[in-house]
Amino acid sequence: MAQAKTLTEKELKRILAFIAIKRHAARNRAMLLMTHLAGMRVGEVAALLVKDVLSDDGRVRPEVRLLPEQTKGSRARTVFINERLQKELSAYLATLKRVQPDMPLFFTQKRLAFSANTLCQHFHFLYKEAGIDGASSHSGRRTFITNLASKGVGVRVLMALAGHQNIATTQRYIDVNDDMQRVAVELI
Repeated sequence: MAQAKTLTEKELKRILAFIAIKRHAARNRAMLLMTHLAGMRVGEVAALLVKDVLSDDGRVRPEVRLLPEQTKGSRARTVFINERLQKELSAYLATLKRVQPDMPLFFTQKRLAFSANTLCQHFHFLYKEAGIDGASSHSGRRTFITNLASKGVGVRVLMALAGHQNIATTQRYIDVNDDMQRVAVELI
């Protein structure tokens, strides 16, 4: 099976522009950026509850602690939320009429939590409709890891951020491109 496409900055802007003109724009933007800016799996995004990201004082947490039942492999892990993503999540939460700690962070039109499969299909539809061929629900995660690798982040740190148990798994996520190679040879 082919790996999910790693998006360029231009393609990410295209999908975000497409999302902006559709219904549920704030929700879809926040869900997509959870994969691109935090490297979360779609199943992890679908499993989030409001209390996972919102502290008691109403602020978006800089770290989200995922319970074993929320992760692949049933291993608890911490996901780090950068300032940009914190702002995106705050903007999304501000669109909600009612926010309860135990409610799903992201929900369907029927006000039900997304399943991992439903969210996977939803992302596939968004990418396809935006004209980004080869992208899938895993594209955000691969893009996250590849972008950090291209900025010189070590593979052990990438492995921890991705929640991988094996460094070889993390290495398979990294797309090597011409720009990365140009920067590398300039180091000599």
